[in-house]
Amino acid sequence: MRSTRRGQGGITVQDVAREAGVSAMTVSRVVNGGTNVRESTRVAVLETIDKLQYKPNAAARTLAAGDATQIGLLYSNPSAAYLSQFLIGALAGARRAGCHLVLEPCEGDSAEEQAEATRIFASTQVQGVILPPPLSESAAVRAELEAAGIPAVAVAMGRPSPGSLSVRIDDFDGAVAVTQHLLDLGHTDIAFIRGHPNQVASAERYRGFTWAIERAGLDPAAMQVEQGFFTFRSGMTAAESILARERRPTAIFASNDDMAAAAVGVAHRLGLQVPRDLSIVGFDDTALATNVWPELTTVRQPIARMAEMAVTMLLNRLRTRGGVAGDDTLEHILPHELILRESTAPPPPRR
Repeated sequence: MRSTRRGQGGITVQDVAREAGVSAMTVSRVVNGGTNVRESTRVAVLETIDKLQYKPNAAARTLAAGDATQIGLLYSNPSAAYLSQFLIGALAGARRAGCHLVLEPCEGDSAEEQAEATRIFASTQVQGVILPPPLSESAAVRAELEAAGIPAVAVAMGRPSPGSLSVRIDDFDGAVAVTQHLLDLGHTDIAFIRGHPNQVASAERYRGFTWAIERAGLDPAAMQVEQGFFTFRSGMTAAESILARERRPTAIFASNDDMAAAAVGVAHRLGLQVPRDLSIVGFDDTALATNVWPELTTVRQPIARMAEMAVTMLLNRLRTRGGVAGDDTLEHILPHELILRESTAPPPPRR
């Protein structure tokens, strides 16, 4: 479900940039009398401004100028593969919008440590903040930003707060899709490795798994479940526990690719062939999914696209606050995709 809120009507910097075929930064330079613009480009932008009857005001100039808009990205993610794709998307979005992206790690796991890191970050010149998981779920982080009056976009947050900006996929549906794939192959004994317990996305993926299992007429309580934390190491520990059973499952659904890749490694160490002896699926479709053998069947979460959209949403919120019209959509739910690769096959016959 999406809700939309717009500011006062009018032509934006992005409208001019799109019509003229240039970046928002170039439009800003022309509007502000910058010299680092080719004369032919300047003429084209000015003609577009006249054609669209664009009337920049002081707020618009401030927010359109790349040297005046600083967006912060506060991160603390256990998956290097996820974070890498996220940074690529955020940097691309910032470059296209002509704004500065300021990166800041949040090292602590406790609410107090996260609050302190956010408080320090909020005291800098950042005008808005992007929060990838798991910080997008942190009440302490959001409270500090709200107290400082700094807008934020939560990415991959399971249940967005009312009125907050967020971009995500439907984790429940994604989990249903990949579980159904295993069921369609004939698997009836599927183990599950949960994600970090402090993230709603973890609960949604597990809920999708159990829903698909129940729909197939199977008992979710009969499926082995191990706790993971979205890290490679936690995936190894969980997979070792699962595969130590006298009656091993024929498939493992790990809640992200890091843990799925770890499960593949454990299976190889035990002499099991994937997928002949054991099918393994992941979630996210990070670069790691294609850097292991066999390559992982997984759910593609458009991580880079989500980060790019977060930049756009944050700039729109800043322009709305500054009196400049923008598309201030509160929530975007992007489509996911089931990616079939070599890590899944029908189950082996039981001896």
